Amino acid sequence: MWQKFGDQGQRYPQGVPLECFDPEGAGSVVFGLTDVSIGNVQRKYSLKTIEKLALELSYDISSGLVAMFIAFYGDRKKVTWFVASSFLIGLGSLLCALPFINEEKNKSKVGIEDICTEMKVVSGCQSSDASFQSKYLYFITLGQTMQGIAGMPLYILGTTFIDENVATHSAGIYVGIAECTSMIGYGMGYVIGAPLVKVPENSTSATNTTGTNGSTEWLWTWWIRFLSATLVAWFTLIPLSCFPHNMPGSTRIKAAKCKQLHWFDSKLKDLQVGTSIKDLCAVFWILMKNPVLICLSLSKATEYLVIIGAAEFLPIYLENQFMLTPPVATILAGLVLIPGGALGQLLGGIIASTLEMSCKALMRFIMATSVISLILLMFITFVRCNPLQFAGINEDYDGEGQLGNLTAPCNEKCRCSSSVYSSICGRDDIEYFSPCFAGCMYSKALTQKKTYYNCSCIKEGLITADEEGDFIDARRGKCDAKCYKLPLFVAFIFSTLVFSGFSGVPIVLATMRIVPVQLRSLALGVCYVVLRIFGTIPGPSIFKMSGENSCIFRDVNECGHTGRCWIYNKTRMAYLLVGISFLCKLCTIIFTTTAFFMYKRQVNESTDIPNITVKNPKVKKKRRN
Repeated sequence: MWQKFGDQGQRYPQGVPLECFDPEGAGSVVFGLTDVSIGNVQRKYSLKTIEKLALELSYDISSGLVAMFIAFYGDRKKVTWFVASSFLIGLGSLLCALPFINEEKNKSKVGIEDICTEMKVVSGCQSSDASFQSKYLYFITLGQTMQGIAGMPLYILGTTFIDENVATHSAGIYVGIAECTSMIGYGMGYVIGAPLVKVPENSTSATNTTGTNGSTEWLWTWWIRFLSATLVAWFTLIPLSCFPHNMPGSTRIKAAKCKQLHWFDSKLKDLQVGTSIKDLCAVFWILMKNPVLICLSLSKATEYLVIIGAAEFLPIYLENQFMLTPPVATILAGLVLIPGGALGQLLGGIIASTLEMSCKALMRFIMATSVISLILLMFITFVRCNPLQFAGINEDYDGEGQLGNLTAPCNEKCRCSSSVYSSICGRDDIEYFSPCFAGCMYSKALTQKKTYYNCSCIKEGLITADEEGDFIDARRGKCDAKCYKLPLFVAFIFSTLVFSGFSGVPIVLATMRIVPVQLRSLALGVCYVVLRIFGTIPGPSIFKMSGENSCIFRDVNECGHTGRCWIYNKTRMAYLLVGISFLCKLCTIIFTTTAFFMYKRQVNESTDIPNITVKNPKVKKKRRN
């Protein structure tokens, strides 16, 4: 779209093609889908610590290592790097699909009887999934590494490409659209993968079972989703390859921006950048010594920690706090992340552009929105459900057992295993780890929910009969928490994400305005290096450790390996989640305030004029070398 300015009818690009945002959205779908897949595999298999770190950190480490290299060399041929990025995103997604493709379609497995019987078939320590686990680890790590490299041209060069081709105060809108597209893509990846999120449960039969359902269906469906993401990413290759390296009118835009009054560090104002690795290291070191840039980069890192916390911990929190199934909790988390984060990023960019904010105004806006999200975070602490009675955890089998021990006199002859969680709700409104631990002798599947009978540990409660006249002692699933605070929690977490997202685009705009035009890609490169080191690399581990700290019962499989946490302390979980997010937002305010006062102190007030776009600049066209 084009628009005429001035009497001479000179043309400026009013926007950039929407295809610019396609690879970023496609890449984010892959990132979200991969994250869900990794979480699901970690639940299904007992991974070593080093294996978990390889899966979780390969993306962030690879992107952090290449950020400055891509910013330095890619700034000259951005479109070429966009095409390469889309290809690598698709290839990375294809690598993620490979371990699922050749997995055997028919597997025989021994089911674990989940009712109380002395003739139970108890599976021993098996390593039948070692082949798939090894393949998954190698291919996903390689795919994640490739996607980490592919993401940097989109996030760094894509942002500066937009900035170079639109007027100064229009950049916020288009950067906001790009960030919004990224958030929507990531959330869509979560929602697409959520139906496949399953928690292994005991089967109801003690016989060998053979078929194509269960783990085979799980493997096949993951493969289809990753392959679809590959096709979406590669679909953008042709449109991107047709882009000109310079959009029509970009020369005048750049000339106008060079005439705008900005304050720069004296070391950066007349800095000439070469093309050698030595020049790259020198520029990197100079930018790292810029305190305003580092403070803004740290602000972005702490902001990402909040988003990471929501993505990593929100599904687990919803599942345990409000008694939701894993697929429902993951879908709901994605549905909160999509509109919340995306709307915040988009509105933040629109507000910054509409109000034509100066660099100092952008920093004030970041501080104000962070304070509001900080207040909203505090309200989340009060939106939680009371813990339910759980036999062996916070209820002692009516005085016959001990807290912290699932085994009691009423079930000690049942040979129960705590390696797989299959909860039931007794007629006494007490939750039991499995029908076996409730002492249930047999079961029926007359309705949607399986029912259990003759449960020796269930002695009280309202007695109801089934269709055949037998008295039901328990039903499969969790007990009704009688907690109706989920809508209120969603409202608060959604509002928090919106106001937290408000600061995303202003941080990017402020980062680009404190350096000359020719150094903006490098400044964003520094920003992403700091973001990886202090944000996305330690972030998931911080929130997962806080989640582990609130765990009160953990899976121990037949091989003696500790696995996922089955039961959490709800109150402690709420305080830890809110506490860490609160600290992150507080750090954002501190770093932005520091950047604001350092910037204000160093800028001469007489030259601190709002950035005004110079219309109709008379600039001679220079031939590009």
